Amino acid sequence: MRKGMLSVLTVLLVLVTILSACGPTPTPQATQAPQPTQPPQPTQAPQPTQPPQPTATPVPKIKVGQVTDVGGIDDRSFNATAWKGVQDAMAQLGIEGKYLESQQQTDYERNIKEFLDQKYDLIITVGFLLGTATATAAKENPNQKFAIVDYSYPDCWPGAVPGKDCGSDTELPNVLGLTFSTDEAAFLAGYLAAGMSKTGKVGTFGGIKIPPVTIFMVGFEKGVAYYNEKHGTNVQVLGWKTDPTKEGCGDGLFTGNFESTDDGRRFATSLMDEGADIILPVAGPVGLGSAAACKERGMMLIGVDTDWYISAPEYKEVYLTSIMKNMDVAVFDTIKAVVDGTFKGGKYVGTLKNNGVGIAPFHEFEDKVPAELKAELEQIKADIIAGKINTGWADCQ
Repeated sequence: MRKGMLSVLTVLLVLVTILSACGPTPTPQATQAPQPTQPPQPTQAPQPTQPPQPTATPVPKIKVGQVTDVGGIDDRSFNATAWKGVQDAMAQLGIEGKYLESQQQTDYERNIKEFLDQKYDLIITVGFLLGTATATAAKENPNQKFAIVDYSYPDCWPGAVPGKDCGSDTELPNVLGLTFSTDEAAFLAGYLAAGMSKTGKVGTFGGIKIPPVTIFMVGFEKGVAYYNEKHGTNVQVLGWKTDPTKEGCGDGLFTGNFESTDDGRRFATSLMDEGADIILPVAGPVGLGSAAACKERGMMLIGVDTDWYISAPEYKEVYLTSIMKNMDVAVFDTIKAVVDGTFKGGKYVGTLKNNGVGIAPFHEFEDKVPAELKAELEQIKADIIAGKINTGWADCQ
């Protein structure tokens, strides 16, 4: 029995062994190949420290200051036109511009000193009345650049005391005088007025009896006289009579100021009551009162300094033309010379030849001015440029 059991167990062991040998062989797991050892990386050399880059120093702007006459910056005349030149330079040349208004003549020195204290590169003064104050400041500050509109040096006469009666008896190397031969343009305006007048009378008056005012009146009267000579007419000029033997080169009507539009209205009305149908007010903003009076009466007016059709369009229907001083161009060119480093003192003269002066377009009177008269004006302009016509102002010097 026991021997039989052993035989059975032996048989079972043999079967198990056979079955295990016939089973599937297990798949060996792939072993990852060892990665090659990376050679040690060289240590990167330290980069040199960059020196700090210098910060560009901005170039300071050229500073230009304008001191106005008592008419104010918005006089629609010479103060405003000069300021336009500064504004153009601000826009085109990148300069810094500022103005100081003079409410009265005692403000001139104070305003100039303020710009001196603020170290402005160029100080522009506007008008004949600033002549003495400008010269005094220029002499005391010989390295300061100045320009003065409607004036130049020397300006003294025999017996005059520089710094009191006048500015300087010599030319000032640090001052550029911006002057204009407005007698040339006024001559054209006088000829035109004589040709357009229906009553045979034209009128004029000034603000203050100073050369920058009377130069208009002399040229205007001379132009009327030239028209009479050429056409055999007898157009009269009311309000001014040229006489080189008299102080100021003649006698005429003056309001005594450049501010009162009421005076402008009153003087123009008086001239129109005497028969004048064209008025030439040489008085800055005062003339706006004259324009209002001309509009009410249906008369014509000739503006001064700038084209009034543009500067005072509320009265555009009365403007026959304007006698223009291109002060904005002269001021701009002066500032540009400072920017370029070419500024020098002396005297600039605006003429018909260099377009420093001229007469404005006829605008709403364009179709009313006869073609023949226009042609005559062009010929007269050419003759003045050629020196063939005496405008009368040379006799007053």
